[in-house]
Amino acid sequence: MGKILLCYPGGRHKALTMSYDDGQGADRRLVDIFNRYGIRGTFHLNSGLLGESDRVTAEEVRALYAGHEVSAHTLTHPTIARCPNEQIVHEVMEDRRRLEQLVGYTVRGMSYPNGSHSRRIRELLPGLGIEYARVVPSSGQFGLPDDWLQWQPTCHHNHNLMPLAETFAGLHKTQYLYLMYVWGHSYEFDNDNNWELMEEFCSSIGGRDDIWYATNIEIVDYVKAYEQLKFSASLAFVHNPTATNIWLSVDGRIIEVRGGEQVQLNISEALNRLE
Repeated sequence: MGKILLCYPGGRHKALTMSYDDGQGADRRLVDIFNRYGIRGTFHLNSGLLGESDRVTAEEVRALYAGHEVSAHTLTHPTIARCPNEQIVHEVMEDRRRLEQLVGYTVRGMSYPNGSHSRRIRELLPGLGIEYARVVPSSGQFGLPDDWLQWQPTCHHNHNLMPLAETFAGLHKTQYLYLMYVWGHSYEFDNDNNWELMEEFCSSIGGRDDIWYATNIEIVDYVKAYEQLKFSASLAFVHNPTATNIWLSVDGRIIEVRGGEQVQLNISEALNRLE
């Protein structure tokens, strides 16, 4: 039987995404760095705290984060594992509602405030419209998560960022899908006086043809769309019932399966079985 493998858009096998919490004023500088190097990511905001202290204002959210993803981080940043279900529902849904009014699209992801989560909370989230949630412990690896509601990043930006970036840039085995996922808080660069670290990282890893630069939700949506592909029993053809174009490697050939289309895969062994 032939070999069919999922690829990222364009037939790539590597993706990079960034994840930053709290919506502090230093996000302005961080977004500027990302934009200069073509890096894309997700910013998890507490809508109930916007404009307070050094946080970005509600009025600037849409323009500031254009081209990136705005995601939930709860309304007021409580340690939600200690909260009753009723408060968790309010914190998540009201954060979604306010953020959606600001950005004009559906907010479907979050990062856990203070890294606080539990099985009880994870079971609540799908009913609240949350499709992924990032945790704090890092994996040090470059894989996709088994559980989108316990999505481990590769690393915090202060933990082996450049050595991991060098390893990631050198990954070449196309039988694997690689994802580098970096998280943190933008204010940490001010506190640690190390903005040059993010400049170095983005300049070294940005602008590469073999990397898909994506937001958190784009990765979730892409993988879920792939899981909805309808393959024939013989693997001779596939139908894509979604609106998302999916790329496959079919016996080493890169094939794009456009949304709503059925595509012949021309796997010789599968076809021969029908003769």
